[in-house]
Amino acid sequence: MALHRDIFWVGRQWAVTGAGIQAVDQRLRGVLDIEITRLWDDDLVQSRRAKPGVNAVDFDQALTLARERFPQAPVADPFVAQLEALGVIAAPIVSPVVPAMKLHAEGRLARFLPQWRVRR
Repeated sequence: MALHRDIFWVGRQWAVTGAGIQAVDQRLRGVLDIEITRLWDDDLVQSRRAKPGVNAVDFDQALTLARERFPQAPVADPFVAQLEALGVIAAPIVSPVVPAMKLHAEGRLARFLPQWRVRR
């Protein structure tokens, strides 16, 4: 898997990106990558660190920077957190800005509505 477009830090072997921690070597095809939602899973982190050929110093620095950038959110139920991370449960987006204009065309004929155009 290619590196995410948002790159926050690049080390010799690891990079902190918008997707989490990713291996710089793209020949691995994302096998060792750690997603943002799993940064705090110590079992997964230890299993990645124990892989042969992993630069432990670089990995630890990437893990520290990634955990600072993506702090662990306090969650009461881990199952709900996983569903929110996967996008199954969408958190309601509350916008403090009230839309200035509302268009209502229900029950009216389109030919009698005022027309508008964008000036170039």
